[in-house]
Amino acid sequence: MCDEPTFDVTTFDVTLICVMPATLAPRHPGTRLLDTIAGPHGIDAYLEQIHPLLTTERRAEVVAASRDAEDSVTLTLRPNRAWKGHEAGQFVQVTVEIDGVLHRRCYSPASGEGRRGELEITVKRHPGGLVSGFLNDHAGPGLVLGLSGAEGEFRLPSRRPDPILLIAGGSGVTPLMAMLRTLFAEGHRGTVAMLQYAPSPAAAIYREELEGMARRHPNFHLARSYTRAPGAGELDGRFSPLHLPQSEPCFAAAETFACGPPELLDAVRGTWANGLEQRLHVESFVPPDLAVAGGPGEGTVRLLDSGLELENSGASLLEQAEQAGLRPEYGCRMGICHTCTCRKVSGVHKNLITGEVSSAPGEEIQICVSTALGDLALEL
Repeated sequence: MCDEPTFDVTTFDVTLICVMPATLAPRHPGTRLLDTIAGPHGIDAYLEQIHPLLTTERRAEVVAASRDAEDSVTLTLRPNRAWKGHEAGQFVQVTVEIDGVLHRRCYSPASGEGRRGELEITVKRHPGGLVSGFLNDHAGPGLVLGLSGAEGEFRLPSRRPDPILLIAGGSGVTPLMAMLRTLFAEGHRGTVAMLQYAPSPAAAIYREELEGMARRHPNFHLARSYTRAPGAGELDGRFSPLHLPQSEPCFAAAETFACGPPELLDAVRGTWANGLEQRLHVESFVPPDLAVAGGPGEGTVRLLDSGLELENSGASLLEQAEQAGLRPEYGCRMGICHTCTCRKVSGVHKNLITGEVSSAPGEEIQICVSTALGDLALEL
């Protein structure tokens, strides 16, 4: 019996009627011609029958899964040639199919810059989280995921700062890990310090690798606080200004990158509020309780394209549309990716993250983090 043919999807070109371009890109102009020739299903429907990564869409295959930290899984992905890489700190939207339904979530690659052949994400399980639970329980080699391009302004500047302070809470360590791996791969000589917060040593993501970095690089200073295990780390308790380094580096002089849950970032912002804001960069992938933030609703929400009129519940406009049976396009559900942006025709809305209120007509708003304050009309 002949062996089944194998393909290296990172280098394999498919010859159908003409040769595919040497560098696959999402919906390359030449793809439209091939789609016309291929018929109503398009060229990708045929390519993925050969291998799911042989499409012009960004996809990645899980090649390894490790569960070293409690309630977390680290996935090593092999992206196809449509993936163009990322800058350290950025995020991607990952699409996973669960019971025939596609779900998208935002994750920060922890891999360093310039590694187009390998991508690493770590997913922490969230209580009641459909996607995080599925990936923690079931993700393994062979699973194929959809990818967006890398997005976000939370990233290392091209001119590397010195000194650098990193503050991580929970899974917020992942974009900061990408920064560390990038810096040390470049031979960075400047001073770098990290404060990491986790419930316990067992739940600290990348704990062993960070300890190894601290041993190998004398310019890297690591301090951990395990909030449910006092005395187990170099620090104790939740973030406090007393935790900040006064030397090597002095926090006031450092370019600071913080990523974690909202309560950590609120405390960090409060500390940097006295003229140091320009040195602070923050990112959070844990959505706030938007329904509570919106409060009780008043008035009517009109969805003009759908011809629906809803009694305003005070929840986010995305949630209200979904409860009415619509399926608006969305990505992160927390005001980062702008996938859900719609045009507000009239009315007053409130941004549930910033608290900003606006009555401007014709405004493009993110419906995942916006609620109506009274009557509102939306093109949806």
